[in-house]
Amino acid sequence: MEHIGDILQRRQTQTSTLKANTGTWSNAEDSEEVSPPSSCPVCHGAGFVHPLLPSGKPDYGRVIPCRCARDRLDRERVEEQQRSSPEYSWGPEYELQKSMTFDNFDWRRVNLPPEQRENLKEAYRLALDFAKSPEDWLVFMGDTGCGKTHLAAAIVNHRYQNKQPALFVVVPEFLDHLRSTFNPESKVSYDHLFERVKTSPLLVLDDFGEQSTTPWAREKLYQLINYRYNARLATVITTRCSLEEIESSISSRLSDPKISTPFNIMAPDYRTTLGNSESAKKTYRRGRKGRWD
Repeated sequence: MEHIGDILQRRQTQTSTLKANTGTWSNAEDSEEVSPPSSCPVCHGAGFVHPLLPSGKPDYGRVIPCRCARDRLDRERVEEQQRSSPEYSWGPEYELQKSMTFDNFDWRRVNLPPEQRENLKEAYRLALDFAKSPEDWLVFMGDTGCGKTHLAAAIVNHRYQNKQPALFVVVPEFLDHLRSTFNPESKVSYDHLFERVKTSPLLVLDDFGEQSTTPWAREKLYQLINYRYNARLATVITTRCSLEEIESSISSRLSDPKISTPFNIMAPDYRTTLGNSESAKKTYRRGRKGRWD
């Protein structure tokens, strides 16, 4: 077995070298550069260092994790959260939204009139700006298929790519999940689910207004909206309803200019217009070949 004196002597030699190279080697909090453990200039891959005594000499009686080791643990913790937490990753029920990004959002639809194309471009800009710095509320209104859900999902995907928490819920499904917590066999408690959605740093409420209009549903949504309104938590809401069609106690918050930016997307259903465009192209190609239908 190696003698403790030999170990300390070897560490002292490393100390002198490291102090000469870095100015300090044991105070990991002061190190600005983060390196992989194998190439860390502070611990040379050991993963730990000796703290400095008030005299400036290493305290060989103690060891502390090096900055590189702590950063590695932090990265692993975030990755674990991304794997297990719905606020860091898409659940299996949102496979379609998982693929909706800013890169594959087509605001340049060639079949749109210029006014609608500019309107869709502005919606894209608002969503992208919000994704980069989520503050206050963004409310997208518009018909089915106009692109509002795609933009909301793109915001969430942008946050995930930057290892930032966000939560996407479809309102009718959220209310169903909330009701199911009253089942004695439910593995999730009502308080846990409601609190997680209510306090999420960034929340997307998709298909708002499509839920049932029972007194219980209205009460839960009011509590959710009111809490996030008072706490000024970043929120994105998509709805097919106009603000006038939403209950006044909620719509007054969605339209408050101090916190909310409502935007009406004018584009028609993308799937319908895309189908019409493809049909027109096929008809044109058939006509070019002398086979008009």
